[in-house]
Amino acid sequence: MRRERLKKMAVWKFASCDGCQLSLLDCEDELLTLAGKIKIAHFIEASRAVMRGPYDLSLVEGSITTPDDAERIKEVRRESRTLITIGACATSGGIQALRNFADVREFTSIVYARPEYIHTLAQSTGIADHVKVDFELRGCPINKRQLLEVILAFLKGRRPNIASESVCVECKARGNICIAVAKGVACMGPVTQAGCGAICPAYDRGCYGCFGPKEHANVNSLRADWSEQKGLSPLAMERLFHTFHAWAEPFRQAGLAAKQDLTPEIQRIEAECE
Repeated sequence: MRRERLKKMAVWKFASCDGCQLSLLDCEDELLTLAGKIKIAHFIEASRAVMRGPYDLSLVEGSITTPDDAERIKEVRRESRTLITIGACATSGGIQALRNFADVREFTSIVYARPEYIHTLAQSTGIADHVKVDFELRGCPINKRQLLEVILAFLKGRRPNIASESVCVECKARGNICIAVAKGVACMGPVTQAGCGAICPAYDRGCYGCFGPKEHANVNSLRADWSEQKGLSPLAMERLFHTFHAWAEPFRQAGLAAKQDLTPEIQRIEAECE
């Protein structure tokens, strides 16, 4: 009987905190059941042993922030039959994309004694801004059960069954009282994709948007509710939208709109200080 060829999987890191790779390592027991199907050929976080490509499946964590990153991801794409991005950094630029709203040259001049040695792109962007991506798995960090579903779907040649509803659905499934309605908490749940299990609302904290914007997220309606019903300031709104997925639409535009609303207030304060 002919033995089935093992699929070669590679895991790649770009600018990130490694949290999503650690989520994969947390799957050690589950991955043992896949040992007869998958060979981990490249995973520097876990092993120095490296097999040459091409790879059947590549999981990519991290954003593209340097010219070297921009070239390396093209090589990864060429070596990968299927490329899946994992986590906020790889899908939308991550926390480091906050620099996209400012001048990175100003940052480097303040932080580094010799900023001329720093070679960085003006923006931190997701992988899909540079190469073709076959599937994006959201989260900061990703949900390990969703990651296993993605890997299993790849092995079966089907589309991953990943939830696309909002965190509010997960809240209802857990039997949580809606903290936005009952306690007046500013919560990102209505516009955030499910995947975390509504952890923060379960502990009376508003959702932080770790899994990024859900499909057709109505951010304008949420901003209106925050302003009219909860008295939230434009600065607070900007900070809520510009976090883990600050560069993802429509969070990016919602944060910029809040910042624009804040401009007259800033000008007033500056005038009073003169």
